[in-house]
Amino acid sequence: MSREMHQIDEDPKPRKSRFSSDSHGSEPEPEQVRPEASIDPDDVNYREDNQAGIRPEARMPETSARGQSSRREPAPEGATRSHPGQGIGRLFVQVISSVIGVGVITATLFSLWMPGSLMPGNLQNRMAQAANPSQAEVLTVTSAPLPMGFPAKKIGIVVGHRGSDSGAVCSNGLTELEVNSNVATFAQMKLIDMGYDVELLDEFDPRLKDYQAGLLFSIHADSCDYINDSATGFKVSAALSETKSENSARLVQCVADRYSNITGLRYHYQSVTNDMTRYHAFSEIDPNTTAGIIEIGFLNLDQEILTSNPELLADGIVAGIKCYMNNEGVSDSGVQP
Repeated sequence: MSREMHQIDEDPKPRKSRFSSDSHGSEPEPEQVRPEASIDPDDVNYREDNQAGIRPEARMPETSARGQSSRREPAPEGATRSHPGQGIGRLFVQVISSVIGVGVITATLFSLWMPGSLMPGNLQNRMAQAANPSQAEVLTVTSAPLPMGFPAKKIGIVVGHRGSDSGAVCSNGLTELEVNSNVATFAQMKLIDMGYDVELLDEFDPRLKDYQAGLLFSIHADSCDYINDSATGFKVSAALSETKSENSARLVQCVADRYSNITGLRYHYQSVTNDMTRYHAFSEIDPNTTAGIIEIGFLNLDQEILTSNPELLADGIVAGIKCYMNNEGVSDSGVQP
């Protein structure tokens, strides 16, 4: 036996294989880690494993160059292992929650910024109706009660310009008074058939002084002059006194909704004038009498329907009055007064 072999046999610290485990479970000291243990295992370890007959999936955990232990600490009892699917699921839920939160905040800010008057067709109310169709016929203001003994079933209709002048005169000889009279007469007959007490009044009728009725309604038509292509449609306004402001708002809602639906004319509320909102009869009648005025159409662009179908226009007015008198609902309560 050679001296070198004798020295190896007498060595008190036998070398360990890289793949052997310490039977006593002690951690190697950092300074005792063999240099080759810190080599990047991408190629070298894989070749050594194959040479030793160890399958790739059975490779032992890599030991870092810092001397950290390659052993896995035992998991505490009752602890659950995390799976990749759980982490992905939690990430997905967080992403969805964030998207929904941003959407809610954006919608809230947009609704606060957007004025209701800029939303065409009163988009806000239509969205509410779409969300809850059962509410589509109750979007309206409730009428204020009338005093005991007040003639709530009585209706006065002022024939615009009658007893005063002819109103607007068109180039073909058509007068506003002629149109107003035809529509008012049809409206009176239809309301009487419904059981109301209806009378026609002149423009400056002396009976207007302290006039008591469930409703006073004045019928007029708009200008014969061509203004622009948008000068078509009807306008409606109501007396806005404090004692019957709720009633006035409801009257405008009812007439605008029913008249538009029946005649097909659009509500041209942008051109409502002071002559309408401050109509002289509003300050003459009894404070408890709700009053309104309508411009049934423009004598220029709407002349055909005004002259050829006055009964249809009367149907629209009657339906609006009936809606108000019977506290009916409207499909769109966002009409402009």
